[in-house]
Amino acid sequence: MADGFVKQLTVFIENRVGTLEEVAKVLKDNEINIYSISLADTSEYGLLRMIVSDPDKGSKVLKDNSFSAKATEVVAVRLENKVGTLENLFNTLSGAGIGIEYMYAMATSAEGAMILKTSDGNKAVEVLKGAGFGLLDEAGMFSL
Repeated sequence: MADGFVKQLTVFIENRVGTLEEVAKVLKDNEINIYSISLADTSEYGLLRMIVSDPDKGSKVLKDNSFSAKATEVVAVRLENKVGTLENLFNTLSGAGIGIEYMYAMATSAEGAMILKTSDGNKAVEVLKGAGFGLLDEAGMFSL
């Protein structure tokens, strides 16, 4: 995987009571930990995005349990827990003409990360590195 990227597990789920529990149980039963999670829904379906301990295995075991799942690459940016950090991130990307398609956070009390899907991932990584942002790989994500 290219430097600056982590794998995200994306699962298309039916919007009904108990579906999230089913996904979490499949992952738990296969000893896959969820580090960050985001859910976007419509009236009938949801799009569940997660950073997990083993996205390739997660995709396989979810498919084996009749879920539509895939692993994709996203950018993970290390962020200091202080005022103005997000504005700086957004300014850096927009100043380079890079759009954010979606994002979600992962945080501890000391620091956090923003998971980003951008219009140009490779350019985003290059621009963020040039601006001094720390980027995380999978090992870094799991040690926050």
